[in-house]
Amino acid sequence: MALVRPLDENEMEPDLRAQVQFFKGPLGVIPNSVRTMAHRSPIAQAFTNLNVAVMTDYGSVTPEFKRLIGYVSSFASGCLYCQAHMILASERFGASEERLNDVFDFEASAHYSDAEKAALAFAHAATQVPNAVTSEVGQRLRAHWPEEAIVEIMGVVALFGYLNRWNDSMGSALEDLPISRGEARLADATGWSVGKHA
Repeated sequence: MALVRPLDENEMEPDLRAQVQFFKGPLGVIPNSVRTMAHRSPIAQAFTNLNVAVMTDYGSVTPEFKRLIGYVSSFASGCLYCQAHMILASERFGASEERLNDVFDFEASAHYSDAEKAALAFAHAATQVPNAVTSEVGQRLRAHWPEEAIVEIMGVVALFGYLNRWNDSMGSALEDLPISRGEARLADATGWSVGKHA
């Protein structure tokens, strides 16, 4: 059960209501996490601006791959809410069936390049508490990605670190569309369930 009630769109300040329409493109909905942040409009605005900045396509790390990084990071943290959102967003940004089916075991997959495996391994290590990024993990990442791309990859991990803490602590209720994708895509493969996000 959610700790704080998400605001309806008509309860948001007009500028914020217009700004958060952005989320309907990647997710089909305005997430309840953002609706909860909207109780303090500056927090929701800052988060939306950060999301846009991090998830923008700068050309180094594709929008599809950023969503897969977000999924791996959320999987490593155990955030069921964000796992469902990111598997949905990965689909919406064109992830192939093979990549979606193998994301849980990316290291053994022929559908991820060595560069992508290095980035996903970094995301998994960077999400853990205590942090598990070793010099070897860093060297592997640097062997495949320029500094600008590493900043993008870390931006995704950090963004989801915020979201994972927010949604797990607040008990954000999952919306119908992410629930359907979590049940269809994750339940059998990883044991995913709605959990406290009902």
